[in-house]
Amino acid sequence: MNRQDSVLRAADLLADYRSDRCDIARDFYVPALAAATSYDRAVGYFSASVLAVLGRGLDDFAARGGTMRIVASPQLNAEDVKQIQAGYELRAVLEQAALRNIEQATQDPRAARGLGKLGLLVADGRLDIKLAYISSGDRIGIYHEKIGIFRDGHDLVAFKGSANETMPGLVGNFESIEVFRTWEPGDSTRAVRISQDFEDLWDDRTPLLRVLDFTAAAKGVIQECANRTASQIEPELSTMDGAVITLPRPEASGRLVIPDELTVRDYQKQAVERWFANGGRGILRMATGTGKTLTALSAAAQLTRMLRSRDEPLLTLVIAPYQHLVDQWSKDIAWFGMQPVRAYESTTSWYGRASSLLDALALGTAKGGVIVTTNTTFAADPLQGILARYRGRLLAIADECHNLGAKRLRGKLPTSAAYRLGLSATPERWFDDQGTSALTDYFGDVVFEMGIGDAIRAGALCRYTYTPVLVELDDEEAFLYAEVTEKIARIIAAQGFSDDTDDDSPLGKLLRKRSNILGHARAKLPALHREITARREDWYQLLYCAEGRHPLAYETGDIDEPTQLQQALSLVGKDLRMPAAPYTAETRRDERQNLLRRFAAGRELQVLLSMKCLDEGVDVPAARTAYLLASSSNPRQFIQRRGRVLRKAPGKERADIVDFIVVPPDGASDLQHETERRMVARELTRVTEFARLADNEARTLDILRPLRLRYGLLDT
Repeated sequence: MNRQDSVLRAADLLADYRSDRCDIARDFYVPALAAATSYDRAVGYFSASVLAVLGRGLDDFAARGGTMRIVASPQLNAEDVKQIQAGYELRAVLEQAALRNIEQATQDPRAARGLGKLGLLVADGRLDIKLAYISSGDRIGIYHEKIGIFRDGHDLVAFKGSANETMPGLVGNFESIEVFRTWEPGDSTRAVRISQDFEDLWDDRTPLLRVLDFTAAAKGVIQECANRTASQIEPELSTMDGAVITLPRPEASGRLVIPDELTVRDYQKQAVERWFANGGRGILRMATGTGKTLTALSAAAQLTRMLRSRDEPLLTLVIAPYQHLVDQWSKDIAWFGMQPVRAYESTTSWYGRASSLLDALALGTAKGGVIVTTNTTFAADPLQGILARYRGRLLAIADECHNLGAKRLRGKLPTSAAYRLGLSATPERWFDDQGTSALTDYFGDVVFEMGIGDAIRAGALCRYTYTPVLVELDDEEAFLYAEVTEKIARIIAAQGFSDDTDDDSPLGKLLRKRSNILGHARAKLPALHREITARREDWYQLLYCAEGRHPLAYETGDIDEPTQLQQALSLVGKDLRMPAAPYTAETRRDERQNLLRRFAAGRELQVLLSMKCLDEGVDVPAARTAYLLASSSNPRQFIQRRGRVLRKAPGKERADIVDFIVVPPDGASDLQHETERRMVARELTRVTEFARLADNEARTLDILRPLRLRYGLLDT
């Protein structure tokens, strides 16, 4: 036996480890991993966070060509169970749950760095992961065993015990494990038996259990972490001894603090200064992609520091439109040193924590706290009741604050908030002056403004080219458009725009119908085919489609006609054979993250098709090209969509926006000229805004000049 073959023996591993006698990660896992050439692990829960603890032992393991096999059981939440009961494919639900577990763990940058270490093993085919679950009749359950095996080419070390392969399981909880070494009398038989149990499990030979491959599904997350963390400095293990959560500095305990590694841009500092100069109230009108979230949290951190001198705690309430935005805010808030209460979905999942937080603030045992919630949960009675009994200092931050101007929401805004901050690229509400006034009455006036042009010049957003594509309504569409426009004109003449225009009022329905006629114009699909064929080799493409069905389908009763999104997906995916997928309201929340990750990777998903779900708050900075098959005349929508594709990303110098502009059919005698003219003017409002800041503005204006001459719209 040579020295290289017996390195596990040289690691001086003990027969058992217990938290009151040692540090299990430092004293067992790291030296065993550093000595082994293969590592097999089967656990109830495997979390990427453990890899931050294993540290340099994993580096040595990878450098020596080590191989790793992991069997784990994903942590299922209530939604996963509902999907299984509803008949969703079990494999898909388990994979999505496991990916969610890993992604949640990598919110800790150390865990992301640890997971990134596996990139080399994945690239070389030296890491395999499988998922295990109980399957017996109609019973689905969690695999909860905990065994592991280290090998060095000659010896074998097997262990079993209470510790899961998670950071809390190794360094935070009280755990114990027993170790069996083949070179020790009495240990060999048990070590070999545990090893055989693992082999049976791996090969799906264990009664009551089923095992599924997971390596391919996990590969994207691991490689993304490897790329993201490649240049990060490895923290010493001693900095994490005994730590489950990194506590803020003592003087910042319970308070938001600007991270040392965050560089606050000059314009963001100016926005915060103006908000403070206005008494801690106001709206920041900042273009999508300019860092509204970090600006708002910087303001909250500064306010926290100011109140600290008076020994006054601060409760910060963040209201965002959607659940995915709550999750994004929560990640950034954690970076600023606090774990927020996420209030959405089931009240039982957050109400107790929120109530306890308010009690702690009232008693002075907490110096600060953050609740992040959706618009829907914010307006509901449970959270309104909690806010009503709070008497301390309150900062209300509203993301995409224009939404809170709606009649059902604006009356819910807490009047007890001494400090108020609204965020929006477009705070004015479309055709709702009363709602807009309600916003400024509550938050205050716009105190800082940074439009897309300013953001491009400041380098916060990338430059872009703009290509308008003219398509004509056919005769049926043109006739219906004129008919709907005449009905709209009669209602406006009789009653004007009322406060309930945004609801399902007769006027609101007609406005949506007219917009849908333009959005669903049949000539758009052939035009799209030409445009996307010209960019067939390009990746990172977004395609915005019209919602619902063509209005003529309802007029004729042909509701089986495919939607525009279905037709576009067929065109791109089947006809042009480009990898494509829809991202819609029907797409499950966990699957959305998977789609965005695949899209950003630039290898698996070439085109992402959506309707409205990518309008607000979804980060897709990798997107280079956006096709606007449908875009309303509401400035908020087309400004959001333009901002979505202008976010900066590595290797991205310029974006390309392709906009499909609807015009009346040439020589259509059955349309009144004024109706045609107003339709073109409405479309040109968007075109002019897009062209104004494009690199190819002059060429764009040349394309549209004949249309402007035809309708006398040279000033539009």
